[in-house]
Amino acid sequence: MRAFSLGDFDFALPPDLIAQHPAAERSASRLLDGRHLPPADRVFRELPALLSPGDLLVFNDTRVLNARLYGEKPSGGKLELLVERVLPDREVVAHMKVSKKPPVGTVLSMQGGYTAKLLGRWPHDDGPLFRFAFSDDPYVLMERHGHVPLPPYIEHADTPQDAERYQTVFARAPGAIAAPTAALHFDPQVLASLDACGIRRASLTLHVGAGTFQPVKTENIADHQMHSEWYEVPPATQEAVARTRQQGGRIVAVGTTTVRTLESWAATGQTTGDTDIFITPGFRFRVVDLMVTNFHLPRSTLMMLVSAFAGHDRIKALYRHAVEQRYRFFSYGDAMLLERAPT
Repeated sequence: MRAFSLGDFDFALPPDLIAQHPAAERSASRLLDGRHLPPADRVFRELPALLSPGDLLVFNDTRVLNARLYGEKPSGGKLELLVERVLPDREVVAHMKVSKKPPVGTVLSMQGGYTAKLLGRWPHDDGPLFRFAFSDDPYVLMERHGHVPLPPYIEHADTPQDAERYQTVFARAPGAIAAPTAALHFDPQVLASLDACGIRRASLTLHVGAGTFQPVKTENIADHQMHSEWYEVPPATQEAVARTRQQGGRIVAVGTTTVRTLESWAATGQTTGDTDIFITPGFRFRVVDLMVTNFHLPRSTLMMLVSAFAGHDRIKALYRHAVEQRYRFFSYGDAMLLERAPT
């Protein structure tokens, strides 16, 4: 098995291919069918015709929170919170962007008239995140006063369009601060077409955290500390996966978050909990046969995941094709369909 380093997952991307806004229609995005080389250029609404009756599509039904909040310190200094997780008793865990960190016990005045008291770092005394006590229900406050947590490479402030389109049509369980972007392409028409083609659907939940954008800083990728996210695979989905396997169908994961959840469940037997699974070339997939995914950042953990799934050389070829054909990249960009490489 070849030893991979960080530079193996780099590629040149013209900045104008980074999608700043969604396509006019969800299913009008382009779809690169990368199951074979050379790949085929398609439109996303053609996906049902590329699958087979009895296949099972598994979606992540997490709902993106309005997790970006603004406020100020008692001194008047401005700050920004990005809520990563909601805890009991009106507490949250958040990233804090501020010129100078306030001391523990400081009560921050937040836009909208509520307060956030700094309780300390998380998950330990020198942890990277911060724990706050809000003056009211965090979910209610985020819904009323929060902003859509657009990724760092989207350069405009959030708009009402983002509130609708940076959310899947089947988002159910609030808790994510980044969208499961491969699922953004599905609309009611595509879902109806899947049903008409005899393709089954199931869902699970993984609350996507800001760590999905965390850069890998170590040339030896094995030294990278993967972020942790909460997931749940409900009994109905467990049964659907088993039934599909028994009947000879394929498991089609919609997005890398669904892949990470299914493979975490397969590796540990735990149907709910936190996962920091890091999928790199050489990983043995136990569940997923096909994957729908967007195009990912260079040198990212997600580039490593898709390379592990479809094969490093194939991914490099597909990305070259996507750049040459001017596909749109990242969260609001286009999608591709991948098949698991033989082991």
